[in-house]
Amino acid sequence: MDTSAGVTGQESALHAHEQLSPGRPVPSLLREPVRESWQRSLGYSRNPDVDTPVLAFEPDELREYRKAHPLHVVMPVIQRLLVQPAADSGLLVAVGDQHSRLLWVEGDEDLRRRAEGMYFMPGTDWSEPSIGTSAPGAALAGGTGIQIAGAEHFNRRVHSFNCTAVPVRDPDSGTVIGVVDITGGVAAVAPHTLSLIEAAVDAAQSHLRIERLEARERSRSGRRLRRLETVRAGLYRDSLQILGRDHALLNVGGASLQLSGRHAELLTLLALNPQGLTAHELAAMAYPETAAPATVRAEMLRLRAMLARFADGPQGLVPQSRPYRLPRELVVDARQVLSYLEHGAHRLALNIYAGPVLPRSEAPAVSGLRAEVSSVLRETMLSDASPDLLAQYLKLEEAEDDVEGWAVLLRLLPPDSPRRAAVVARLERLDRELGLDRELGLNREPGLNRERGVPRPGPLGGRPWGRSAGSSARQYQART
Repeated sequence: MDTSAGVTGQESALHAHEQLSPGRPVPSLLREPVRESWQRSLGYSRNPDVDTPVLAFEPDELREYRKAHPLHVVMPVIQRLLVQPAADSGLLVAVGDQHSRLLWVEGDEDLRRRAEGMYFMPGTDWSEPSIGTSAPGAALAGGTGIQIAGAEHFNRRVHSFNCTAVPVRDPDSGTVIGVVDITGGVAAVAPHTLSLIEAAVDAAQSHLRIERLEARERSRSGRRLRRLETVRAGLYRDSLQILGRDHALLNVGGASLQLSGRHAELLTLLALNPQGLTAHELAAMAYPETAAPATVRAEMLRLRAMLARFADGPQGLVPQSRPYRLPRELVVDARQVLSYLEHGAHRLALNIYAGPVLPRSEAPAVSGLRAEVSSVLRETMLSDASPDLLAQYLKLEEAEDDVEGWAVLLRLLPPDSPRRAAVVARLERLDRELGLDRELGLNREPGLNRERGVPRPGPLGGRPWGRSAGSSARQYQART
């Protein structure tokens, strides 16, 4: 996929703007990542003539948010490697959070004043749902570095600017925590600019990893100073990982704890319901059979005692009672996947998706979340994903036998693609296996992985194994 840009494609981009119309496909004149971003922008009902970025933070809110964000710790690295050189090069350096809300915009003073005229300033939202295609928003939506030159921006008021942006990832979990962007003239989309930002982002991620290791060492040495707790709070986003794991992984202030069985289910439900839940509500959501509230209360006592031992002090996460609720937010990876899919960041969602939610859990609410995440991801991949992204999805254990998914991929691949032969071979193999099942009289459930009980879409969009008429690879090949 071509993520680099230059000014040579401006005439094509301008022609694409002339042909742009709601309800119609984006003109094919654009590079693939730009065309995909424009298509998402149209889906958000963005208007290239009148939209302006949303102001996401008031000044006081922005100051507090920046201090608590992990990117605050790496700003000295960004300053040294990018901001100081940019001040002498007529460029701006912008650093945004994982939602493409700009937190810092620094560099050339004259250019910064010009950029403020189009609201490219700290506190504004430059995500695709807010303003359409820009380098920060497209980099986060695609999960990779990208360059956007002039008229490739969806919004016409940004056509006098060029920009290159690269996502920043958490060095421990790999989750995207922000984006670094360079904006300006032709130099902003020079071939070396993308490599420069990627190197700076690598250095920033390494700096964050070192800061965390040092904070852990200071903590182990017994120096539990107030300043240390403040630093630790800025280094991490408290999170709960429940995708593709039988044991939930809780991350708080740099420490990790595995939660098994009912504790994983209860903490998941509390994290997903920050308003709190009563004992009766938890009983209905966490137990497949009827359970008395007293049973929930006893389990919550054990969970609270364990969490108190795990993370005490200002970083504590002991649930409060009446109703049961967590004292602060936990980022849940399953919720992140749904959010990214809703906002069109399909590649980010797929990169985070490590498998079904707590695969062995039978808790009704967890089973419902598991089915929702798997279903929404599958439908999005089959209806909106690029061939590369769909191929990545079909490598998942739960999707590897999805006949309809492989058939869609075959239709999306160009006629001369060398990958078509492998896709046809996979479809033919699946067709033979399904035919063998019919001959043996086997009637598998379409939503069951035989090894682990993991929900799996049935062939042809969930139809029973015995009703796979029309699934032949030869038929699919003939249609494409």
